[in-house]
Amino acid sequence: MEKILQVNDLKKHFEIGKGRILKAVNGVSFYVKKGETFGLVGESGCGKSTIGRTILGLYESTDGEVFFKGEDVHGLNEKERFRFYRSMQMIFQDPYASLNPRSTVREIISEPMEVHQLFQSKKEQLERVYELLEEVGLNRDHANRYPHEFSGGQRQRIGIARALALNPEFIIADEPISALDVSVQAQVVNLLKELQEEKGLTFLFIAHDLSMVKQISDRIGVMYLGDMVELTESSKLYDNPLHPYTRALLSAIPIPDPDVEERRERIILNGELPSPIDPPSGCVFRTRCPMAMEVCSLTKPSWKEVEQDHFVACHLYEGNNTTKTSPKITIASQ
Repeated sequence: MEKILQVNDLKKHFEIGKGRILKAVNGVSFYVKKGETFGLVGESGCGKSTIGRTILGLYESTDGEVFFKGEDVHGLNEKERFRFYRSMQMIFQDPYASLNPRSTVREIISEPMEVHQLFQSKKEQLERVYELLEEVGLNRDHANRYPHEFSGGQRQRIGIARALALNPEFIIADEPISALDVSVQAQVVNLLKELQEEKGLTFLFIAHDLSMVKQISDRIGVMYLGDMVELTESSKLYDNPLHPYTRALLSAIPIPDPDVEERRERIILNGELPSPIDPPSGCVFRTRCPMAMEVCSLTKPSWKEVEQDHFVACHLYEGNNTTKTSPKITIASQ
């Protein structure tokens, strides 16, 4: 399967005054294959949303490369970037803030069509708006309403319809379910899976809920404080998590069986998430890691393929350390 997106050593640093630098993304590399969903997970503040916005060009990268279908995205001129935006779109996290409250649903969805001059007539454009509304589970009558007249789940469906307006190949879904009720989250995830199958879409799915990410992702990358710490297929990550941070995240997923929940091991991380302005030396996770060693404070762990298509950045898997499997962690069945 061909790689549609390739990210090489991507960095995004923000100057916040007085000579201080916030290292939101600090050298992340991964690729996304055409037609798959690549999940990007981690705690709030780890840099995953910044990666999505930097890929799309909403933020200018500090360093690194982003290739979309073999083309250097960050080297595009204005005309080429305009064309690029027809191929890649974003679904934003907050369905309340991402929709213009002064515009009707018809105006919100049709705006990108007008900007890119997709249709010759208003009638054709309106018909396309109706089609998109029906594709995301709404109806034609909703076209003339305003965002405040809808629930959170319905607003996010409108945001999805807007992202589909230009018939993109690649969609960055930036925590599209985190602001929704739990009862609605599964509905939105199922909708995205259906649209992917029908339209052959490729997704970069950004979230902090590992249990939900499993349902939609083919491969998952785990981030911590601006660094990628583990990356592999979804099933491998759940069956054999290697990095101590991944293990801790998985152990926090609740299990609906009270007996199993009471017996299983929980990994509690001590301390607060360090500041990306002044990250720890060596391994950025060492200050909270229950398995930290002296070398962790001295040297940043290298990105290593421990087993086929299973990558991790951890000193437990370097040199004379031969740990290849992790303690068995019971997680919820989905």
